This record gives sequence, structure tokens and C-alpha cells, in this order.
Amino acid sequence: MTNPRTPLASLSDDELAGFLAEQQQAYAALRSRGLKLDLTRGKPSAAQLDLSNDLLRLPSTTKDRAGVDVRNYGGLEGLAELREIFAELLWVDPSQVVAGGNSSLTMMYSTIVDFLLFGGVDSPRPWGREEKVRFICPVPGYDRHFSMLASFGIEMVTVEMHADGPDIAAVEALVRDDASIKGIWIVPTYANPSGAVVSQEIAARLAAMPAAAPDFTIFWDNAYAFHHLTEDEAKSADILSLAAASGHPNRPIMYASTSKITFAGAGVAVLAASEANVKWYLGHLAMGSIGPDKVNHLRHVEFFHDAAGVREHMRRHRDIIAPKFAAVAEALADGLDGLDVASWSHPTGGYFVNLDVLDGTASRVVALAKEAGIALTPAGASFPLGKDPRDRNIRLAPTFPVLEEVRTAMAGVATAVALAAAEKLTKDRSAGVGAGGDGSTPSAGNATNTATEGASR
Repeated sequence: MTNPRTPLASLSDDELAGFLAEQQQAYAALRSRGLKLDLTRGKPSAAQLDLSNDLLRLPSTTKDRAGVDVRNYGGLEGLAELREIFAELLWVDPSQVVAGGNSSLTMMYSTIVDFLLFGGVDSPRPWGREEKVRFICPVPGYDRHFSMLASFGIEMVTVEMHADGPDIAAVEALVRDDASIKGIWIVPTYANPSGAVVSQEIAARLAAMPAAAPDFTIFWDNAYAFHHLTEDEAKSADILSLAAASGHPNRPIMYASTSKITFAGAGVAVLAASEANVKWYLGHLAMGSIGPDKVNHLRHVEFFHDAAGVREHMRRHRDIIAPKFAAVAEALADGLDGLDVASWSHPTGGYFVNLDVLDGTASRVVALAKEAGIALTPAGASFPLGKDPRDRNIRLAPTFPVLEEVRTAMAGVATAVALAAAEKLTKDRSAGVGAGGDGSTPSAGNATNTATEGASR
């Protein structure tokens, strides 16, 4: 019997054929189970949502601490008490915070619309009047960022996401001479999907780097700032202070929300920025709103009480989801360690595990999993337009299913990865080429392993 810990590329043709037969048999058994499991989106589980059920009995009053009735119009910038909580959590001043509706993605979208229609504080003209608008997109990254840009016809330029942030040398070179580069997406803490954390050094260079476009903007989506999986809690870089100290106070705009803290569809979102940017944002928001849902703001203030309450609440989340991430690591190690056909992250926070498989097999892995009743995020979803040039990247989202389903699903994924790799190697050998199609040795990539090395951040 083939040693499952022997690298597949090192097997003889007969040994590889035997391994392929074993995996085909294992996959047939997997399909026969009639599974129906979903790991497609990073959604909170029912148990996590239950943590916030007390919100349904709040608020206990109709007035804020100033005696203003929250049921009425007004307060475009959001409830002061809620803004103070987020100001402490995000290391900013309350005057730099706007509390909005339930979706930070909506705030991001409206920000870009305002840039396109009106230009920003430092814009010489609206972005919509520029000949070309381009954004830097670290990859792998968040698919909704990319689809948002695509919907506006904004061109996306990719750079690699490392353990400590985007490839900063590549970013600096792009923004230095090209005025069409207007922005960059950054998920700074437990990045989606790699789990990387932007270091203080990288954040400082992003804040200070010369840019050809005077209105170059860092869209700092701190979606997972408080979503720790271990007691070693990563601290987000203070991008607003770094930018102000570097003479670019209006460069970053930060976003965060409680979407994965309280109720995913009924939380609160915030924007944080320089006071000039806040004034600019509110000025345009005032044309389409008379104020946010301050009743929901007050509800969250009573539920959390303060920033410490948010941190304690997130520890309860950690107790629920950390075992699921451990189950992912265990299942992948059990099924794939030693085969040299995959690498995966071991995040210390966030909502995802980043899986890189043998080049050219990610789409096949997802298809095999689907046929076996295991729904995964489409291969390449973490790249602009869903196009991973190496067809190797898969984002795993283990939070929503119950723990036993995660174990079952991930064992199935490991089987699909091994089968797809064996199929690819067998085909390549028959064609007289290596796994990369050019005589090269097999590659599952090392980006996720590199990111993992910074996981203690």
C-alpha cells in the first residue's frame, strides 16, 4: 500500500496509479454518504447569533444620555455613546467616527460613489472625470471588495499579500509614478482569507509613501479587528495617526462593524477618518439621510456598556469557533500532510482558512467537493474577477456549520485535494510534463505557509 506521507511527485508511476485508485475509492465512499454541507461564506453560526439575543429586549429606554429621543430624526453622525465605544476599540477620537446602519460594505460603496461623483477632500476633480481609475488589490483578498470595484469599471492591479501586509515595495512603486492609482484595499487584521496582520512597519510605509495621485486613499477595512482565535490578540496598526504624522491625514478611511459580533443582519457599522474626511462624508450623506437607526445604536450601547464589553463578548465567540478552526487544521493534516500537494494557513483570528492546492487543481477540488455534497467558495473567488492565474487558491469558511459538520466536510475536502492532485500528476506524466505543465516540479504555493509564520502577531 502506498505510504500516504510520501510526496506524490516522488512516487513511481505504479505507486502513483495505486494512490490514484485509493483516492478514487475513498471519493466514491464520500459521495455515497449523501452529504449536504456548506462552507461557502463566513457567516456566524446560530450559536454565535444566540450570544446576542438579549438585544431583542433592548433598549430599555427611548432617550440617549443627553435626553434626546432616539426614535426621532437627527444625529447624522450616529449616537455619541456608540461612537465612543468604537473610538476606543479603533484607537481614534470620537470626532473621527461615524456610526451608520448595519453594513460597513454599504458605507464603503457610498464612499466610492462620492469619490466618483464629487471627488474627495484632496481630489483635483471627481474620479468619474479621470481618464482611468485604478485600485491596488492585495491577493488573495476579499471578493466583495473586488466585485464592488468591477461594478464601477475600476481597473484592479494585484499585489501579493504577505504575512505582514501587502507587498509594500510593489505598492510603493505603483503609487509613486501612476496618478491613475487612486486607492488600495487593506484588511489589516486577520485578513480575508489569509489571516495576515499588517505590521506597524508596513502600515507606516503605506501612510507615508509618496503618491502621484494627491487623493490616493487607503480603504482600511478592519472587519476582523476583534475576532481573535487565541489569547494572543493582534493589535491593529493606528493608521489614522500614522497618516496624520506623515502629512497625509486624509489618506486612510477605516471601516468596521458588528456584523460578526452581534446580529449579522442587524448590527451597526462605523466609518473612521480624519475630521476633514468625516465632514466630507457627512456632507454627502446628508443629501440622502436624516439620520441612522439610533434605536439600534442605543440597543448596542446598552448591550455592550463599553469597549470592554465588546472584548468580553468576542471571547465568547472565540470559545465557539476556535474548535472549528482546530478541526480544519486537524482534518487537512490527517489527509494531506507529507503529500506536498497543499498548504494552508493557521490563523490566530478572523473567519477563514486559506488553502493553496496544486497549481491547476483548485477548480477541480471545488467541483469534486460539490459533487460529494460539500459546497465551497468558488476557486479563485479571492482574486479580482474570480480569476486566480494559478488556479490554486480556495477560501475555507468553517464558522457556520456545527463542529461535527466541519470535521466531516474538511475530511471530504482533503480527499478531494488528494484526488485532484493525483489526477493532475497522472495526466502530466502521461503528457511527459511536470505538474506545472512545463516539466517543473509540483507546486502548491507557499504564500499561505509564509502568512502562517506571522500568525503569532
